Amino acid sequence: MTSSSASSVSSALAPYGWDEAWAAEFAPYDTEGLLPGRVIRVDRGQCDVVTADGILRADTAFVTPHDPMRVVCTGDWVAVEPGGNPRYVRAYLPRRTAFVRSTSSKRSEGQILAANVDHAIVAVSLAVELDLGRVERFLALAWESGAQPVVVLSKADLVPDAVTLSHLVQDVETSAPGVPVVPVSSLDGDGLDVLAAIVAGGTSVLLGQSGAGKSTLANALLGEDVMTVQATRDADGKGRHTTTTRNLLALPGGGVLIDTPGLRGVGLWDAESGVGQVFSEIEELAERCRFHDCAHEAEPGCAVLAAIDTGELPERRLDSYRKLLRENQRIVAKTDARLRAEIRKDWKRKGAIGRAAMEAKRGSHWRS
Repeated sequence: MTSSSASSVSSALAPYGWDEAWAAEFAPYDTEGLLPGRVIRVDRGQCDVVTADGILRADTAFVTPHDPMRVVCTGDWVAVEPGGNPRYVRAYLPRRTAFVRSTSSKRSEGQILAANVDHAIVAVSLAVELDLGRVERFLALAWESGAQPVVVLSKADLVPDAVTLSHLVQDVETSAPGVPVVPVSSLDGDGLDVLAAIVAGGTSVLLGQSGAGKSTLANALLGEDVMTVQATRDADGKGRHTTTTRNLLALPGGGVLIDTPGLRGVGLWDAESGVGQVFSEIEELAERCRFHDCAHEAEPGCAVLAAIDTGELPERRLDSYRKLLRENQRIVAKTDARLRAEIRKDWKRKGAIGRAAMEAKRGSHWRS
């Protein structure tokens, strides 16, 4: 690539996140005459790619079509053919981050939702009662992806009392250590300046259930009605899927936004470290337990249970932590034979301990 063409590529793609590191990654493909670009939309085996030559339509079949973890997805940087009918994506560059969930299929495959994301924005509607467990689930996937999570409490105008809103923010902050929590009203603009400043620094993905107000937030950040907005049902605060594909859009104030369809199911996918990050206070307490393999159930010297007794740790947090760890372990075990064997061994060990405890209890009862 000549210096002039490199300059045109840089100026055309910089708004979408192109930098010197991506240029270095692309160098081998440049010698093949391929074009660099970023995928802004994927639809039925084809994708739209923004390049220095404009937006190109390309087929993704060339790039491992049957592996859901290696298919081209929105946010990927790719090497695309300059011409051809059909035109093909020949490769995607190594991903810096990847947001992955498990599919609803019995095979428990991973499904990649977005790539090369810097901020994962979890939109939570204040039109309905807060579901902190669901927030924690989204955050576990966000941390695991490598992105920095941000929780946006949308429709904040529906909570006009400042004290009540402050308590809601505090509830979420307790469930989201290390995560900014931003109440936002797209109706009156409150909080939008804070969110705009966050998303200006890289690529952000909008996540949340249908009716969480993601498309309204996207329109507010874009300054125009790019995304169609549908009314939310009054009965349960839920909306229909407004966005049906993942779309990547350059923001006028800087940064890039990926809007996603509402997610009904958010299954974990090998997200143990993400779960640990969400429940960092529990993992810190666990380091003070008497036994290094403490299950925080009835063991003597358990610092986690002691924190619950004193009120330092809400019991709901421990229940949620256990639930997500169990779910993640089941998912990983389906694809890891060695882990399955270890889990069976652990079950047998715990069963033996339980039986021994019951026998001891019976013996004590009989003696008395």
